[in-house]
Amino acid sequence: MIRAYSQRLLPPFSGVVLIAESDRARAQSFDGLSWEIQYLPGSHQGNGLDRRVPGYAMDRSFIRAAHVQDQQVTPYVLPAHLDSTEVNGCIEELAEFLATAKVPFPAADIYEYWLLDGLDDSPLALILSCCDESQMSTLPARAEWTALPHSKMSVENTAQEQTGNEPPVNHRIQRMVARRSGSTPRAAWFKRRHDDTEDFPALLVREDWQSTPDHEVCQRYLSRKAPRLLMLQGLSQQDRERMEVAAKSYAMEVDQYFPLYPEVNDQHRMSAIRVEARLRRDTPQVTKVESKQKTSPDTAFSKDMRILE
Repeated sequence: MIRAYSQRLLPPFSGVVLIAESDRARAQSFDGLSWEIQYLPGSHQGNGLDRRVPGYAMDRSFIRAAHVQDQQVTPYVLPAHLDSTEVNGCIEELAEFLATAKVPFPAADIYEYWLLDGLDDSPLALILSCCDESQMSTLPARAEWTALPHSKMSVENTAQEQTGNEPPVNHRIQRMVARRSGSTPRAAWFKRRHDDTEDFPALLVREDWQSTPDHEVCQRYLSRKAPRLLMLQGLSQQDRERMEVAAKSYAMEVDQYFPLYPEVNDQHRMSAIRVEARLRRDTPQVTKVESKQKTSPDTAFSKDMRILE
């Protein structure tokens, strides 16, 4: 019996991991295309993974056993003490499952740890999530939300912001959320379905900011994060639509994350974005020096003229 599920990568939210678990092994992928199969050795013989806490973040005793891509299995060199016959059997079982599996898998991290609004204790921003209730007490439950840093997802400042030496948008929204959580921040665990967005921010952080500058900073951050946010399950058609529109500016990232999108509103638009990404990928990169040479007078012709003179 193989259990297949997905889990959001937090904190901060940066994507999802797909996991397929058998009795003694698991396969995991961060893109839906390339998989690593890991084997669980030791005293769990015959007891499967049930004695361990399910969920990507908690399992640290697995051994890398094989890589799978395009249905091609590449075994790794295993420690000598392992039973290669048993390990190979686990690899074959998972590889056979992955050959016909449809991704992304259903989201299983239904336990969520939210930073609360300092005024009314409503969910303000998602900090952590996990797949099993028993994990909640083992995770570092700090009432602090972090944005995806500028080093991993740059959000360009405007010319005016650059002149004023404004910090990156990522830093500003993190500071906004911290202020809104109050002088004594609080957080709480909730169990909910991923399509239950009535009382929870669909894009994992509140968007109802009172001042226009704060609202604009929030929207710029979410728009830049659109290719990743489209991996979320349970988005309304309206939210998915505005994220697809925002993601048009980041074709390469959309193409990278596309296998993990649970739904697509506009197939024609998505196809156009991915075609643009492929064209960019196939176009040779022009360096600044090459670009300067192309825009300047013909270097060889100028040199020939100097020789004639």
